[in-house]
Amino acid sequence: MKKNKAIITLLVFVLLLGVFGYTAAVGLGTEGSGSAASINLGLDLEGGVSITYQVVGDEKPDKDDMADTIYKLQQRVENYSTEAVVYQEGEDRINIEIPGVSDANTILEDLGKPGALYFISQYDSEGNLNYQAVGTDENGKLVYAMYNTIEALQANGSVKLVGTDVKDAQAASGTDSMMNNSQYVVSLTMTEEGTTKFADATATAYANHETLAIYYDGEIISAPNVNASITNGQAQIEGSFTYEEAQQLASTIRIGGLKLELEELHSKIVGAQLGEAAISTSIKAAAVGFAIIVIFMIAVYYVSGFAASLALALYVELIVILLDAFEITLTLPGIAGIILSIGMAVDANVIIFARIREEIAKGKTVKSAIDIGYKKATSAIVDGNVTTLIAAAVLGVLGSGTVKGFAYTLALGIALSMFTAMVVTRLLMKAFYAIGIQNAKWYGTAKERKTIKFTSKRKIFFGISIAAIVAGFVFMGVNKAQTGGALNYSLEFVGGTSTNVTFNEDMALADIDTNVVPMIEAITGDGNVQTQKVEGSNEVIFKTRSLNTTERESFKTAMVENFQVDAEKITTETISSTVSSEMKTDAVVAVIVATLFMLVYIWLRFKDIRFGASSVLALIHDVLVVLAFYAIVKISVGTTFIACMLTIVGYSVNATIVIFDRIRENKANMGRKEELADMVDASITQTLSRSIFTSLTTFIMVTALYIFGVSSVKEFALPLMAGILCGTYSSVCITGALWLVLRKVFPQKKQA
Repeated sequence: MKKNKAIITLLVFVLLLGVFGYTAAVGLGTEGSGSAASINLGLDLEGGVSITYQVVGDEKPDKDDMADTIYKLQQRVENYSTEAVVYQEGEDRINIEIPGVSDANTILEDLGKPGALYFISQYDSEGNLNYQAVGTDENGKLVYAMYNTIEALQANGSVKLVGTDVKDAQAASGTDSMMNNSQYVVSLTMTEEGTTKFADATATAYANHETLAIYYDGEIISAPNVNASITNGQAQIEGSFTYEEAQQLASTIRIGGLKLELEELHSKIVGAQLGEAAISTSIKAAAVGFAIIVIFMIAVYYVSGFAASLALALYVELIVILLDAFEITLTLPGIAGIILSIGMAVDANVIIFARIREEIAKGKTVKSAIDIGYKKATSAIVDGNVTTLIAAAVLGVLGSGTVKGFAYTLALGIALSMFTAMVVTRLLMKAFYAIGIQNAKWYGTAKERKTIKFTSKRKIFFGISIAAIVAGFVFMGVNKAQTGGALNYSLEFVGGTSTNVTFNEDMALADIDTNVVPMIEAITGDGNVQTQKVEGSNEVIFKTRSLNTTERESFKTAMVENFQVDAEKITTETISSTVSSEMKTDAVVAVIVATLFMLVYIWLRFKDIRFGASSVLALIHDVLVVLAFYAIVKISVGTTFIACMLTIVGYSVNATIVIFDRIRENKANMGRKEELADMVDASITQTLSRSIFTSLTTFIMVTALYIFGVSSVKEFALPLMAGILCGTYSSVCITGALWLVLRKVFPQKKQA
């Protein structure tokens, strides 16, 4: 790069930094698009709409029917936000909380009346018309007129199936039956009983050239032609859909398949669960952590560190803009995904800079060292980021709720961090070199380090790990005997108590966080009290772990004595977990599938399944050790627990791959007489600075969250800190030794 071009490059970069910075801080246009203020925040950070439904009927609903209804509603409301939550309240109520929205009427109108979907024939048994297309709406979609009530249709046998006969409905890509063109369709799967009913209904409709209408919430939502008698319970609805239209129809059919019919009891706009303090302290922590990282990078890597800091600043601005552009709902778990991606952005730079210093130490010019350093670092960076992206993709597809939110922010952050590290930082370094900063002292030189014999101490390291894991299981057993739970499960996992308090004045959330919440924490011993303020009233909702009679009375007394609250305006209700058993299963399945995909990827990239197996074993080790930390310290296990574990999984795999990449490189260059263990030790030692510095920078970010955060944020940050330390330990002390052990136990077959 020539000097003039370098100056232009730096000026353009500064201009972009300013423009993107302004956009992220203030936004564009009257609505401030692209700014931090316009990012969709989750219910835990901003609040949203709360809707309570009650089961129709006098009898107590079946437990399994309630669970099925909650799970299907969860899938439905995730169209509004991946962070929407659905949980049981009392015996016959279901509560839905949707973040980032404020118009309850629009949500209610869109949701309709759950549990009222029917498939009806075009003609009744006497040949009378049940419905007919009478025109189109403003979007060109057919509008149908009904000539009978649904009750009359049920009486004369025109209702062929009901919503519960549908097992699943999903938007999919397909081909139309006439021209074989690609299009979006809605794929239906019937239950066993529904398959028989559907076969009879489609046989009759096909023979008589009739349509079969889907009736929901007072109107026909689709009336597809029947082109064959469908006997296998699998069907597709065609209709020139966009993907969004197909997805909407599929989700409407799913909600219409609920086993229980619900009616709206009430709706309200609620405030953030964590309160305003959680947001302000998290922003402060991010600013402090970022400043420390910048100082650290410049102090350690000089010009290279300055270039990386500028690129990291651009990364922060772009992540804010893109979170708004992609309409990703940001929650506390989502922040975890961003923290991990920032750590990986720093990690990529550290890997590159270490390689550049190694080349300078070999006598290469700075210009040559930069090119060679990037070339040699690429494989480790790509492999580490791709494995994490694989995990994010699987979690996004198979996960639900919090898991999806985490996956989206992580995927966005990883893609952006690769761009800033591999493109922006490199461009800046070349520009700095071109304008005259060419002396090797401004970039640093790698120092020759004596190889540390890590693998010779593997029995000690294995012993420490086994002891930590066993201690975790012992404490889980003790906890279960004492409290009935192996871990300190929060209300998201086991349910709890919702207490509504109507104060005599409209208290600000900041005052509630400062004056009321600590009092409740002292009474309940729950450090994860969730607070929601009902807009337009003095009512505040406090969600805690399940409270016994004595604790409820103490709670009420404290409110009356300290805030002069009318005791009759304090109501309590038992609520179910917001993380359903299906969501837990989805999360576990997603993690298992993601792990298998990562195993296969590492196997193919390194051409040795023992590398992949070692990575997975180290990953399991880290999860179990952090689980032990949860059990021993008795940290509350809530929705952030899932995000914490997923963060550790991504962090662990990425750190391991960096070492394995160096082992692969050194193995190809090792002499015949060189011992394999010595080569592994040398590889770990050569990447040790990377392991320490990357862990340190990520640890700084999380520590800032812990220092400045409110109690619930601290409970999220503390296990992350433990996970970062554990991930560093396993990468340096465990993975290389595991690979050696697996090579001995499962030796590679020699080529014939």
